Amino acid sequence: MKSKLWLVFALITTTFWGIWGALIETTEKAGFPATLGYVVWSLTMIPPALVALHIIKWKLEYDAKSILYGAIIGFLGAGGQLILFTKALTEGPAYLIFPIISLAPLVTILLSYLFLKERAARLGWVGIIMALVAIPLLSYQDAGSSVVQGYLWLVFALLVFLAWGIQGYFFKFANETMKAESIFFYMMVTGLILSPFAILLTDFSQPINWGFKGPYLAAMIQILNAVGALCIVYAFRYGKAIIVSPLTNALAPVITVIISLAIYSVIPHPVVITGMIFAVLAMVLMTWEEK
Repeated sequence: MKSKLWLVFALITTTFWGIWGALIETTEKAGFPATLGYVVWSLTMIPPALVALHIIKWKLEYDAKSILYGAIIGFLGAGGQLILFTKALTEGPAYLIFPIISLAPLVTILLSYLFLKERAARLGWVGIIMALVAIPLLSYQDAGSSVVQGYLWLVFALLVFLAWGIQGYFFKFANETMKAESIFFYMMVTGLILSPFAILLTDFSQPINWGFKGPYLAAMIQILNAVGALCIVYAFRYGKAIIVSPLTNALAPVITVIISLAIYSVIPHPVVITGMIFAVLAMVLMTWEEK
């Protein structure tokens, strides 16, 4: 990890995803359902994919292994997002679901440690542990008076947890044999393939906002996620998965909280503030160790 490029791309990802996280509910509150938001997101993946292909002079890798790895990464990521917004959050409360899926880097770290033989020095491991502690703290939400019934929500939450954790491992694994730009192209393709399912899951009997605060604002917000997704592929190309995964997952919510505080004047819960402190310290330790 001699190159600092991993950190540059990781920070771009956390910044873009952090802003995306603070704004993503805007369109849904305005009457544009999350299912159609997924469709818009899949379309916003196209421009970054074209830019990526241009970078490699349109020399897309289309051998069987590259297509397989790209499809695995794409379906794990897009499929997890589709399950989260169309199933998990309709069956259970966000305050229980997000802390579970936020620990997906645990899967990435374990698989990368076992199969990629990735290692970190002492301060790096301390930073990784602090990041893993910070992530569920940053996902904390008051339970309020909601009553949880059944366990279907837990099944869906665990599916997303496993999907995104395994995806993180394959990001690094695939980067060793194929171009990052090709990986992202197949991510775009798989996202589009799943779009019809999102449309089928949309309740068109309910009013849908087709104005500016609907698909148009959604596109402006979702492009942040798409660009961040491209940058994280590059971050995994140049950096260790056991560092990149917890770093990006811990820092992005910090930015989300800060922006939400500025926009909505919402004071974070002490648990969230604690998570922010842990996340910042984790970033310092991990980046210091990997200089």
